[in-house]
Amino acid sequence: MNKTGRITWKVVLIPFSWLYGLVIWIRNSLYDNGIFSSSGFNLPLISVGNITVGGTGKTPHVEYLVELLNSEFSVATLSRGYKRKTRNFRIASANASVSEIGDEPLQISKRFPEITVAVDRKRVHGVEMLMKQTPPVEVILLDDAYQHRSIKPGFSILLIDYTRPIDSDRLLPAGMLREPASNLNRANIILVTRSPERIKPIEFREYVNRLGLSIGQHLFFTTMRYGDLTPVYTETRSRDASWFKEQVGAVLIVSGIANPRPLRQYARSISTKLTELSFPDHHDYSGKDMEKISTTYHKLKKVHKEILVLTTEKDATRLRNHKPEPEIRDAMHAVRIHVHFLNDDKDEFDRQILTYVNSNKRSSILYQGEDS
Repeated sequence: MNKTGRITWKVVLIPFSWLYGLVIWIRNSLYDNGIFSSSGFNLPLISVGNITVGGTGKTPHVEYLVELLNSEFSVATLSRGYKRKTRNFRIASANASVSEIGDEPLQISKRFPEITVAVDRKRVHGVEMLMKQTPPVEVILLDDAYQHRSIKPGFSILLIDYTRPIDSDRLLPAGMLREPASNLNRANIILVTRSPERIKPIEFREYVNRLGLSIGQHLFFTTMRYGDLTPVYTETRSRDASWFKEQVGAVLIVSGIANPRPLRQYARSISTKLTELSFPDHHDYSGKDMEKISTTYHKLKKVHKEILVLTTEKDATRLRNHKPEPEIRDAMHAVRIHVHFLNDDKDEFDRQILTYVNSNKRSSILYQGEDS
């Protein structure tokens, strides 16, 4: 569809966005006025979410928080487990699968096997179950819970993609917003993710002014940095990005994520010879998909000596359900993503999170609230 066609469709969808916005306004008003109740709990609950459809980098930021808190506290993550085939409360086991808990929870569980990774369609029930665990959980990270008003987090982090400013977007279905941009007022911290490494001071100020933050809200800018390559299949040998660069081969990108552009940019740092197989977000790879990957790989192999089959950690959790031929298994690597704070703001962000958790843990003198 050309640009004119897309604009026409957006105009047609605007009345539906108004209707959607009315429904969201009524729902939030019922919670704000106490007609619908929100449950709070006497342990630190940190919500990490967004108000847009599509990826804003929630999982890497949840993983950042796990790394920050894990050395001092017993940490649990709780999400609904998007596209899993189970329905009720589950805790990830060592042998957990994507169908049981979902791809992102499985990714976190594999990276941090020492923490508790749980899924539940009903967040309140999930927290209640986690509070019964032995040894006791000390802090819970609520993944993608910004719209879940039935639970009242003690601390809320809202993620916004730098390349998709929410103040110039529209509500669904004409735009990408799940709720009005003004509802960022529920967040304690706003993280502007996927920011460029270098932003001029005037651009920072303009972004802050556009968001219209309230007193007490804090704004940080983060970017994604790519780390080591790790084999998708553990039985294969590990080769780093420099090895593939030296071979001057090609890169076959295989991904099912909302925004593959950063992965594409990273792939270009290894080779300019790119071929891409792009699938929908949270894609459940089928046998036909694996045949397509194999066919594409062998076409490239006729021209290039070495092929890196590059994917994401999230995709790797689903690709492992299949066993392609050994040559492709050996070539298939996932790249690890790390969060980097701009403006040397890492220490301040860490301080705010640790202060909240320490002040609200069950043993804290400052926090003597009961479950409500």
